Amino acid sequence: MENNTEVPAFILLGLTSAPELQDPLFIVFTLIYLITLIGNLGMIMLILLDSRLHTPMYFFLSNLSLVDFFYSTAVTPKVMAGLLIGDKVISYNACAAQMFFFVAFATVENFLLASMAYDRYAAVCKPLHYTTSMTTSVCARLALGSYVCGFLDASIHIRDTFSLSFCESNVIHHFFCDVPAVISLSCSDRHVSELVLVVVASFNVFFALLVILISYLFIFLTILKMHSSAGYQKALSTCASHLTAVSIFYGTVIFMYLQPSSSHSMDTDKIASVFYSMVIPMLNPLVYSLRNKEVKNAFKKVVEKAKLSLGFTF
Repeated sequence: MENNTEVPAFILLGLTSAPELQDPLFIVFTLIYLITLIGNLGMIMLILLDSRLHTPMYFFLSNLSLVDFFYSTAVTPKVMAGLLIGDKVISYNACAAQMFFFVAFATVENFLLASMAYDRYAAVCKPLHYTTSMTTSVCARLALGSYVCGFLDASIHIRDTFSLSFCESNVIHHFFCDVPAVISLSCSDRHVSELVLVVVASFNVFFALLVILISYLFIFLTILKMHSSAGYQKALSTCASHLTAVSIFYGTVIFMYLQPSSSHSMDTDKIASVFYSMVIPMLNPLVYSLRNKEVKNAFKKVVEKAKLSLGFTF
């Protein structure tokens, strides 16, 4: 990306400057990242290996795991390097790249969660037509549309943010190149950029939330009409994991982005950012596996196969 400013690089202040907290935080974030990698890549492998999980729901879940892996990877390794060796400098282009991939994959997750809500609507409200309404091509289009929207959204924010001039401070009061934190450094008029951030983020979030809310409205109306307690419990368990993931993700996103930068407290934003950039990607595979019998059974099947292969080897 062409740099038309006087700032060749940025300095990330990180989470804290207290020396005694650097090593404990490094250990904590390393554990979080390892759990994120194992959980999300493990979920993808389970879905690929078990033919019983080759359904629309698990197709979207595998994409969600892939997105969680990538958008955590866009942030966490740089944070760990800053804590371990004090590497807080990030070049202008590296900052732009980090922002691009983080925004892109976070937006993809936003639309994937909406697609998953529609999938649950089709499964619960129209079970007899589920196989014909959620075909492979429909699922592929919904997933592809999520990725296109994500990368288009990231392109808008990158162009909008890095068209500003940065000629005074180059110190980012954050642990990664987040859009509000970088915009706040600009020495040019940033009102238009802030407006673009709020408008685009609001559209993405509220469009996806509208799809999710309408889907679950119909789901709950259908559940209330069910006379079978078994069907009632099955429908609720089918949606519980998704509802948990939706609540965690959107609660944090709304808090972070749907307010002007003048209303932001940097310390509060850092805590919220740790949650959505590191903790949420770690929690999603746990949420979907701990409450899901099919995933548990697939895991047991893989473990049994591993034991058998080890038995034959030795």
